[in-house]
Amino acid sequence: MKKHFYLVINENAGSGTGRKAAEKIIKQMQTANIDYTTYYTDHAGHEIEIAQKLAEDTLIPWSDDLEIDCFPLLVIFGGDGTLHSALNALQTFDPNIPIGYIPCGSGNDFARGVGIPRQTEKAFLHLLKADVPKEIQVITYTESIQDEIGLAVNNIGIGLDAAIVNAANTSTSKRTLNKFNMGSFSYIFSILKVLFTQKGFPILVEVNGQTLEFDRAFLCTITKHPYFGGGVSIAPMADPRKPILDFVLVERVNMFKIFWLICLLIQQKHIHSKYFHHFQSSKFRIVSTVPQYVHADGEILGKRSTDLSFGTATRLFWF
Repeated sequence: MKKHFYLVINENAGSGTGRKAAEKIIKQMQTANIDYTTYYTDHAGHEIEIAQKLAEDTLIPWSDDLEIDCFPLLVIFGGDGTLHSALNALQTFDPNIPIGYIPCGSGNDFARGVGIPRQTEKAFLHLLKADVPKEIQVITYTESIQDEIGLAVNNIGIGLDAAIVNAANTSTSKRTLNKFNMGSFSYIFSILKVLFTQKGFPILVEVNGQTLEFDRAFLCTITKHPYFGGGVSIAPMADPRKPILDFVLVERVNMFKIFWLICLLIQQKHIHSKYFHHFQSSKFRIVSTVPQYVHADGEILGKRSTDLSFGTATRLFWF
């Protein structure tokens, strides 16, 4: 079936990688006479407006018995945050509207987790060759205190990883470093800063009919595939194609033990540490009464007390 590609492009993703990737692919599409329409984001959240407008006027749900000459396919050029926004923009529309994705961010954990090539040309080639979309499980979340709902493609974190993301996003040096394609250094500086300042906090976890309490939680992450933080395999057993969530909790310990845990993490031996807790279930509830930073796919939801319930939902991705 012929396709018309509706390209939503975040040129600033990956310190300009989005712009370079789009230019490269558009040239290839022009040479191959592939039908496309481009939409460039020019402010924060613009991808949400574009995706919603396309869903209202142009995009249609996929089905195996579809009888049309040309299928309109939404394709996101950006990082995990851009993909997160586009996915949530479609939340009130038919869940069978598929999304294509060309990873252009600095982390690209979703692409790594589901098997999309992180090289632009290879990702686009996979997109062209695919005849049908793939079913991928994403995270659903409901936050009772703020009365919020949403979806996440990677993970939702409370504590350390969210504090690192917030510190990196608010860093005064980030913009300067981005100009020289050195934005990752801002993230590294933020990690070092937060490691020394993040305190343990109490948390309640409801899972598989049990209620568990931890007094000194440090890092809490609900994830749908193995990776977070730009390729760190925090949950090697996680599978994005199964309706199962993985929850990882690391307890606050002294700094020497933290660095030891990091060494174990690099070697993927962290799951054997007594300070590392891992649970699998189709549903979780996490309550944190002490305000902590919370993020979803690297997008900060705020610093606050939380009462979060998690599940899974099937979404279609074209790759």
